[in-house]
Amino acid sequence: MKEYKTNEELINLLVSKGVIVKNKNDAIKKIEKYTYYNVINSYKHIFKDRNNNYKSNVSFNEIYALYNFDKKLRYIMLKYVLEIETVIKSLIANTLSNRYGLKNYLNIDNLDNNAKTKVKENIIEKINGEIRHNYKSHSAITHYIDKYNYIPPFILIKILSFGVTSSLYGLLKQNDRQQVSKYFKISDKLLKQILKNLTSVRNICAHNERLYCFRDKYTINFKVIDKNYKSKDNTTNFYMIANILKLVLDKKDYKEMISQIKKEIKYLRTKLNSIDVDNVLRVMGYPSV
Repeated sequence: MKEYKTNEELINLLVSKGVIVKNKNDAIKKIEKYTYYNVINSYKHIFKDRNNNYKSNVSFNEIYALYNFDKKLRYIMLKYVLEIETVIKSLIANTLSNRYGLKNYLNIDNLDNNAKTKVKENIIEKINGEIRHNYKSHSAITHYIDKYNYIPPFILIKILSFGVTSSLYGLLKQNDRQQVSKYFKISDKLLKQILKNLTSVRNICAHNERLYCFRDKYTINFKVIDKNYKSKDNTTNFYMIANILKLVLDKKDYKEMISQIKKEIKYLRTKLNSIDVDNVLRVMGYPSV
């Protein structure tokens, strides 16, 4: 267990390791506001050499700039992931209502025959758990249970997390998955991959974790976007996510999102001295910078 250090002691420790701190009071205030761990420990790695020493002329302001850049990326991505979440939930609710009605849609027989029974039972139990949890706190849930003794899909879908919604989509019968995916003009398999990754992205954004170095084991078939692109570590990265969203966002929203990301990259470039912004872009998965 490491001993406790005040914010001033932490900044002094950083200086002792060769990091330039031009305004110590400002640095202490930033650490006090966001914590040393969130700013320094989470973003220092790209500023270090192979021997785990800081590179020449690394400054606190640079590390903080990368932290701030990543925070802006989370704001941008969360906005558009929430848009996709809204659309996906609407499409699933409409599909379930149309196929199975408003009452008995949450039935194991209405899920994919090829999926394991235990997995299907688990998702239904998760959904029923959400219903129980929200019975008193969500007015629409309370109203439908008390008055009609059932919850229609378009009400149920409101209380489900994106993770549960994504899992539910993956367990629908293929015809039902295709009914949803055809809205985006992509295969149900690709949409399933996208939703798995977007669930991870949403969680990262919601919990203020690092996004620029995002890696996910749920690999997307990126050939549909760029047949020449190759992921070095065979995982999905930020660049893949940003570009694959072209398939599920409206053209206007996608163009707006990419413009905002480019703006933040351009601004970060002006804040870096010891490394180049290209180093950051490579971590993000950009193929050539």
